[in-house]
Amino acid sequence: MLPDTSRPFHVVCDASDFAIGCALIQFDAEGRERVVSYQSRKMKPAEKNYPVHDKELLAMRYALIKFRVYLLGEQTFAPGKNNILADALSRRPDYDPRRLARHQDIPDDDDDDDDCATCVTLGINATVSSPVLPLRQQIADAYEEDAFYAAIIRYLRNPTADTLAKLTRPTRNAITRYDLDGDLLTYAIDTFDTPRVVIPADDDLRARVVHEYHDAPAGGHLGREKTFAALSRDFFWPRMYKWIRKWVRSCEICQRVKPASSKQAPLRPLPIATSAWRSVSMDFIFGLPRDAEGRTGVLVFVDRFSKMVHLAPVAAEVTANESAKLFLDLVFRHHGLPESIVSDRDPRFTSAFWTRLFALLGNRLLMTTAAHPETDGQTERVNRVLEDVLRSYATSFASWSSFLPMAEFALNKSTHASTGLTPFFVNNARHPRVPALLAVRSSNAAAVSTLGGVGVAPTSKSAQDSSEPPLPQPAKSNTRDATVECRALHGVAYEDVFAVDVASPATSAVANFAPAATPTPIDSAAVSEFLLHRQAVTRFVRDALQDAVDRQKANADRRGQKNTSSFRRSERVLLSTEGIQGTAVTNLGANKLAPRFIGPFKILKVIGDT
Repeated sequence: MLPDTSRPFHVVCDASDFAIGCALIQFDAEGRERVVSYQSRKMKPAEKNYPVHDKELLAMRYALIKFRVYLLGEQTFAPGKNNILADALSRRPDYDPRRLARHQDIPDDDDDDDDCATCVTLGINATVSSPVLPLRQQIADAYEEDAFYAAIIRYLRNPTADTLAKLTRPTRNAITRYDLDGDLLTYAIDTFDTPRVVIPADDDLRARVVHEYHDAPAGGHLGREKTFAALSRDFFWPRMYKWIRKWVRSCEICQRVKPASSKQAPLRPLPIATSAWRSVSMDFIFGLPRDAEGRTGVLVFVDRFSKMVHLAPVAAEVTANESAKLFLDLVFRHHGLPESIVSDRDPRFTSAFWTRLFALLGNRLLMTTAAHPETDGQTERVNRVLEDVLRSYATSFASWSSFLPMAEFALNKSTHASTGLTPFFVNNARHPRVPALLAVRSSNAAAVSTLGGVGVAPTSKSAQDSSEPPLPQPAKSNTRDATVECRALHGVAYEDVFAVDVASPATSAVANFAPAATPTPIDSAAVSEFLLHRQAVTRFVRDALQDAVDRQKANADRRGQKNTSSFRRSERVLLSTEGIQGTAVTNLGANKLAPRFIGPFKILKVIGDT
């Protein structure tokens, strides 16, 4: 509920072995307790060693600090007979309220004091002295300590030439913006501006005002812009925005519960794969509609060099053994065993089964960084495209798995942005046949078609010399240039190959063969040419991938500039709770409201540059 300053507040606080908490409570109009605000924090390592009573006292102190603005009251007096919480020290004779009345201006509303027992005479001095004066009086008193505003107030109260001469030239030029509202100084830019109370140069006073507009429950711990907008409607002091920005930036609660303004570190891409199916990434897609066989997910394998994709529908309960069988059927059976496999930290991949399997096979299972799916960004990108493709295919939600082979074919025959080639072509040096191709083929197209489809043995070098001019060798350039250079590669047919000068392969160029009318026997020269053009394709793709990685890193780092911090050993930092299970708050079941950061923690070791 919203706080009602006309009603009293009370505080409930408690401490455990590792945290303290408190709540500010009020009774509503019906007499029911309503919570105004909750506050809690973890104990520091030293505080965890406190005895129980000190931990409880620590919680009380924490509550008084957090709810200070609501608990500060006025001077009141409670008669001794009503003070049931008085202790022995308060009953000393020199604490007698009536003896102190000669020195304190405290009203005594107890008409029955003369008839009270001696214990009342020695009763508690229940005077509650507020450490802070009412805000209006505190502001007015602070003007006297600020020479700048004190001079303005003297002029406004006595506008003479002498008082005006004591003001600086800039102040004299802006004196019409100031006015007096009783004992308060106000500021307004013009007649259309609402007068705002001027706060003098008193850090404690300004902190009290900002605390009310930002830290208090009614303030809501909003950001600097909204806090400044709310505060500047009622108050004014020079460089207020800078002051508020520093306050909000140093707010401990804001640091714990709000997301980091910029959290991207410089991109650290994985090494470029050197050939097809030497390095594979794999991941799961779950949350799809249940198909006829009860499957709700897809296991995705992606070759990190050619970008070829293999897909398999799986159930949500798929095990590590079943995943391994799909790996053997989709990847190992067709392409052999990769040297490394990149995956996220799914339990199906981190199980002892997979670890033992890869140890026996002699390859590596590379896990992505925890809570950083961008490490396996290639597969994450395929997952997103695949979901869009399935949305466009499926005639009903339950039929998506029947279209999975078509989706795999569509992904593998499409030009990849990084390589400029299709995965089919990088793997097989040809483009796949499609139904439309068969419809336009002539009767003798089996021998002469350049649209692709039939296997024709590589011709001799003399045959290719009469074909189209050779394409330039792709150099280390940006990806846009590499993509333009490989456009002709994209039109190479099934029977087409890349011709290279065997005498000087370093200066060779990629070109299309003009296929012969009839197949010719394969000789050793043709085999050599085929191997050389396959190497040319590999070099082309490797260069294109490197260019794409460089461009992506530059773009990512440019968007993420000024967002990294350099950490040193022994520093104390807050730790993001993203991906962390079982924190003190999430254990209570309030995962959605759990703080985004916990700590601070001491850095024991620095890994990497950032």
